Amino acid sequence: MQWKIGDVTVTKIVEIESTGRTKFILPQATPEEIQKLSWLAPHFADAEGRLKMSIHSLVVETPQHNILVDTCIGNDKQGRGIPVWNGLSTPYLERLAAAGYPAKTIDTVFCTHLHVDHVGWNTRLEDGGWVPTFEKARYLFGQTEYDYWKAHRDNPLEAAVFDDSVKPIVDAGLADFLRPGDRICKEVSVFPTPGHSPGHMSVLIRSQGEEAVLTGDVAHHPCQMAHLDWASTFDSDPVQSTHTRRELFSHLASKPTLVIGGHFIGGRIVKDGATFRFKVDGSVDGSQGP
Repeated sequence: MQWKIGDVTVTKIVEIESTGRTKFILPQATPEEIQKLSWLAPHFADAEGRLKMSIHSLVVETPQHNILVDTCIGNDKQGRGIPVWNGLSTPYLERLAAAGYPAKTIDTVFCTHLHVDHVGWNTRLEDGGWVPTFEKARYLFGQTEYDYWKAHRDNPLEAAVFDDSVKPIVDAGLADFLRPGDRICKEVSVFPTPGHSPGHMSVLIRSQGEEAVLTGDVAHHPCQMAHLDWASTFDSDPVQSTHTRRELFSHLASKPTLVIGGHFIGGRIVKDGATFRFKVDGSVDGSQGP
């Protein structure tokens, strides 16, 4: 799936897609509640009220750069809190190459935050050790996010993710650290959207008068646009994440901005009474790629 924003192309690279099995992350999104939101079908839920989600990366191709935003779970990883995420063997890199972006063509990697399903392909297993997957790229981490996870090592699951998917990048001298408002390139900058994690940042793309926002995990699913207080079980600060959703969605609902989530496809946010809904139409639905 692919979208155009002026001179910029955004391409979705899927690692895993699922329908249902999402109670662990959004427990309030029961099938009964989801069926009340008729606009979610068919793109974001099925007729039975089961959520449709994906774990994916977004390649942001500008005239000068190929920027990979978020790197999914990764193959061969261990110590993950969700058992099926251990020892994955997916053709992620083959899909990336088939879309026109072999690993060697990626010159920048940006992680919206450092959770397990957003950093995994930063590294790959080689001769028993973890090496950078995108060896020609500079890896960009939020300074606040990095400092937090580097200091918080009491949870062995989180420590495992940091040690195999973040630390090897820093040790290889490939990491740079961003602060809110920093610009990745002419068309792409980052801004703060905390709550899901302490230093979570989203991506703003502007080109030829058009605009898009890659929200990361501000919301895991569009149902959270209708229920702003449905915080993910993985939000570090549910009060802050709810505030961030309200502020960001209020801002975006007043503009013709393309919005692409960290786990759902692109569309536009529109006002719906006191809350919001997500609209997918022909101009933003994207086109199927490899």
